[in-house]
Amino acid sequence: MSEQQKPKKPRPAPEKIIPHSKDMDATKQRVHPRFAKGKYQKIRLISMYTILLGFLLAPWLRWDSRQALLFDVIEPKFYIFGAVFMPQDFYFFAFVFIIAALLLFMVTVYAGRVWCGYACPQTIYVHLYQYVEKIIIGDRNKRIKFDKAPWNAEKILKTLAVHSIWGIFSAVTALTFIAFIVGTDYLFFNGEPLFFMGWGKMTWIFFLLITFVTQTNGGYMREHMCVYICPYGRFQSVMFDKDTLIVSYDYERGEPRGARKKDNTHQYGDCVDCTLCVQVCPTGIDIRDGLQVECIQCAACIDACNEIMDKVGSPRGLIRYTTERQLVDKQKTKIIGWRIFAYIGVLSACIVAAALIVVGRSPLELEIRHDRKQLSSIGRDGMVENSYVLKIVNKTNEKQIYKVRLDGDTKGLTLRSRFKQLPLQANEPYDLPVSVIGDPAIIKAGSTPITITVYSTDGKYSTSAQNMFIYEAKEQK
Repeated sequence: MSEQQKPKKPRPAPEKIIPHSKDMDATKQRVHPRFAKGKYQKIRLISMYTILLGFLLAPWLRWDSRQALLFDVIEPKFYIFGAVFMPQDFYFFAFVFIIAALLLFMVTVYAGRVWCGYACPQTIYVHLYQYVEKIIIGDRNKRIKFDKAPWNAEKILKTLAVHSIWGIFSAVTALTFIAFIVGTDYLFFNGEPLFFMGWGKMTWIFFLLITFVTQTNGGYMREHMCVYICPYGRFQSVMFDKDTLIVSYDYERGEPRGARKKDNTHQYGDCVDCTLCVQVCPTGIDIRDGLQVECIQCAACIDACNEIMDKVGSPRGLIRYTTERQLVDKQKTKIIGWRIFAYIGVLSACIVAAALIVVGRSPLELEIRHDRKQLSSIGRDGMVENSYVLKIVNKTNEKQIYKVRLDGDTKGLTLRSRFKQLPLQANEPYDLPVSVIGDPAIIKAGSTPITITVYSTDGKYSTSAQNMFIYEAKEQK
């Protein structure tokens, strides 16, 4: 074999998992990825832009002549497809957040950072904004040259065009976010010739703030948000095990890497060292260096490598979705384990609890609060008086008229209320002061349980709550 035909010295295989990437410098050059094509990128595009479209359309959904999804933090009331949730129902949202977190953890254990690559809003907007650059400036090499080129008329015009389109996307995003809070009716149909003329000061502040944050994240932060700020990539190593599905490079098959020879005299592995897997990576890493915190598992490197393998006549899968047990230990991946049953059990319990909360939500809520300043007092007529505040919440979507009565063993006890009838609008709370009067000649000293019932005049709704009537005999003169 001649000197020219001798293969280069093989590169040593990198470590299997790299806890810290070789380049953690926040001042590194901007990443301009090449846009890969393939099976996984089609799935990514469908999932990402379906989520984005759903986000943009969600505020326009209507339910019973009202915005279907409205999170009014001013009142505060949350309207979700006809159901109204108030501060008293926030424990329900605690279950929702717990369910979402457990689902994310379970998916991470078995599918790695698939959320980051296919559904994360940061990933979606970065891809969208980079695609705008591709349309206006050009492919990867042209964008890199564009960054290095001196400022001239062409660069200024193209930069303004890119930022203008980014600004439109950012403004639309801000309007959508605010529409979930204040409603589309207030935001766009406020009776002004130009809808933004009817906005209040806080609406303008949040509109400008969200626009700025979206523009900054999608246009400048990009991969830095995933690498340095987002905590998800940092604790992923705690959740990964040998059976976690991750994007991996097959070292045994690919190394030593090098260009193919036409005469087939090379002694390299299947990796032709084309660096296309690096060029398509949205965070700018080399997957051949092992698992890294920057990898968002978008599978762009898989599609790019498969395309090259097809061209050189090698089988696909040099870079693929696999597990450590399968790739390193050469064993079958264990899908069923104790953790899957633990996650399913906890998730099922949380889902059942949340469902019971929704099904068991009462259209009328009552809470009795004893006057803390003075538990009981003696009036001029010698009667014992206890003061209470009834916190009544009409959770129906219609106006109701309510009455209050004293139930149970009422011997010697009388309920006094400021109002004989209490009209409440739909989803309106009200604090009603009432007093319970006790005859000391009949009631016993100490604490006597009482039951107060609130009911609608049409008989549809009623609810009761209990408290204590306190009478200390020493108070009587």
